[in-house]
Amino acid sequence: MLNDEFDRQVENLVDKGYPDIAGVTKKAFKQHLEPLRDRIKELKKLNIEPRAGYVPFVIVVKSDWIDGEKAMQLVKRNNKMGFSVMDAADIKRFIPIEGIELPKGIAYLAVDIDIGKETLNITPNEAIKTIMHVHRTPLTLEEGIALITHFPDILQKNNGFSLLGSRCGDRRVTALWISAGKPKLGWCWAGNPHTWLGSASCGSRSGN
Repeated sequence: MLNDEFDRQVENLVDKGYPDIAGVTKKAFKQHLEPLRDRIKELKKLNIEPRAGYVPFVIVVKSDWIDGEKAMQLVKRNNKMGFSVMDAADIKRFIPIEGIELPKGIAYLAVDIDIGKETLNITPNEAIKTIMHVHRTPLTLEEGIALITHFPDILQKNNGFSLLGSRCGDRRVTALWISAGKPKLGWCWAGNPHTWLGSASCGSRSGN
């Protein structure tokens, strides 16, 4: 079952043109991702219970290969394409916060993802404390885009989510939500609560 989901995500990335954007053949692209299949075996040991707003894993392709602006444009939900109100240069400024170490390689798995419904209407500044307290880690900008790339319907009109794992040194946090029916990448102030924005997190990251 998990292997089938891994194959689906790989094909999803290929169908969206990730190999061409990365400048490699489809075969080479798949070969880069294949070692991650071994990490799937580890997930069976976690005994993660299915729940609303949750997925067991997503394949995250690093921005070294596909920048966030382009990746967002390839997101498709209900036949509407994603977009960003941030330009490529601004997106690149948002890097993983202290304490988040990404696995090596061009891609990795973000594991045990929850979009944070329990943090709706809670400021990002407070939500990150809750996330850390339960020994989870906030999603980065890249991981959030990867999540809606593979699971676009997890993004709901009244439940978008902030990506607290990436910051650029100011008071902004990036977030994903539905705008005019389209998936949108934007930002909000870290000290402001929103009834329609939670804060997404994952249990771990796994790579080659």
